[in-house]
Amino acid sequence: MKARAPLVAFALLVIAMSTLAQNQTLNMFKDKLNKSNATSGTGSGAAEGAGGAAGTGAALASGLGLSMPKIGSSTMGNAAGVLQYCIKNNYLSADAANSVKDKLLSTVTGQKPQQTGYANGAKGLLQGSDGKSLNLKNISGQLKTKACDYVLANAKSLV
Repeated sequence: MKARAPLVAFALLVIAMSTLAQNQTLNMFKDKLNKSNATSGTGSGAAEGAGGAAGTGAALASGLGLSMPKIGSSTMGNAAGVLQYCIKNNYLSADAANSVKDKLLSTVTGQKPQQTGYANGAKGLLQGSDGKSLNLKNISGQLKTKACDYVLANAKSLV
C-alpha cells in the first residue's frame, strides 16, 4: 500500500502541472488577443452607436479581455446567424433570443444568406460592421456566453 503513495503523489503533480499549463496558455491567448485588438483599433468602444445595450455588452466582454466587433444595421443577418449559433449551442435560451433573431431575419428577407452573413453567423463567426470579426469557436465557454449576451443586447437595440 505504501508503494502507491509516490504514484498518487506523482499523478497529482502531473494534474497540477497540466492545469497550470492550461491557465498559462489561456492567459497567453488573452494577451495576444488584447495586443491584436489594440493595434487594430478595437476596444471597449467598439460597440459605439448601437444603443445603450451595446455599451453594456462591450463592458462585459472587455471585462474579460475580449474586444467585440461592432454590430450595426449592415450586420443584422450575421447577428441573427450568431444568435442561432448561440441558441443551438446553449449559450442563450431560445426564449430569450428567438424572437429577436426572427425580427432581424424579417428585416433582411429576400436577400441571400451570403449577402446577410447569416450562414457565417450560424457557424459562430461574428462579423462586425467595423470590418472586425470574431470566431466564437476559438474562445472559451464563459467568453462565448458573454459574446452571445453582447450580440443579443446589440440585436435588441436594432429591432
